[in-house]
Amino acid sequence: MKRLFSILAIATVMAFGNIQAATAPAQLTTNVQLLIAPITTTLQDGDDAAAEPESFHQNLKKRFIEGGPSFMGIVLLCLILGLAIAIERIIFLSLSTTNSKKLQQNVEDALNSGGVEAAKEVCRNTKGPVASIYYQGLDRADESIDAAEKAVVAYGGVQMGQLEKNVSWVSLFIALAPMLGFMGTVIGMIDAFDKIEAAGDMQPSLVAGGIKVALLTTVFGLIVAIILQVFYNYIIAKIDSIVNDMEDASITLIDMLVAYKNKK
Repeated sequence: MKRLFSILAIATVMAFGNIQAATAPAQLTTNVQLLIAPITTTLQDGDDAAAEPESFHQNLKKRFIEGGPSFMGIVLLCLILGLAIAIERIIFLSLSTTNSKKLQQNVEDALNSGGVEAAKEVCRNTKGPVASIYYQGLDRADESIDAAEKAVVAYGGVQMGQLEKNVSWVSLFIALAPMLGFMGTVIGMIDAFDKIEAAGDMQPSLVAGGIKVALLTTVFGLIVAIILQVFYNYIIAKIDSIVNDMEDASITLIDMLVAYKNKK
């Protein structure tokens, strides 16, 4: 009898141990899943949050559409035309820029060694308004110093007009863009109040939506004006630099012609 109870006890213990051994991995897996679940959820939420923000171009396009195609399109046209003119002027001014000191030395050396024709040849082979002023003054060198000086001054005014060509359009677009933006804002505010009047109630959604659309035109108008203003100031500074070189060149040329005639 004792032997039977012993056998039953041993069998019970072995069976309980087998059950625990079989259920232990499952229980461990369950515990691990419970521990990992919050981390996985957090990572998924982070991925969703990271995917939510729009790119700059998407946000800009969205805001542009919200502002309305009428005034926003006109403001965009001001930006395109202003940038086109500004880029054309920058390229032209860059090509018009020359090394004035080097050109002055080359003209002086050619004038002393080969005469007026040699100096004119140097000017013909050099681009830019400074070289053109030198050429015009040398072309009147055989007449008198006063004639050469008048030719330099007159042609300097012509060259200055070429440098400033179409720059006034850029300044026009700088003034026009924010004005159009303000006009769009005023019209948008009027439209918002019309909706409030039609609804007969001051609903926050009507007011907020109308004001947001109205202010977008002002924001884009100011952005366009700021961009064009930077290009405009660069162009003006470049023109001033070239004009200073032209003035220095005219004075230097007259001095060279006086010295050349005195040597003769």
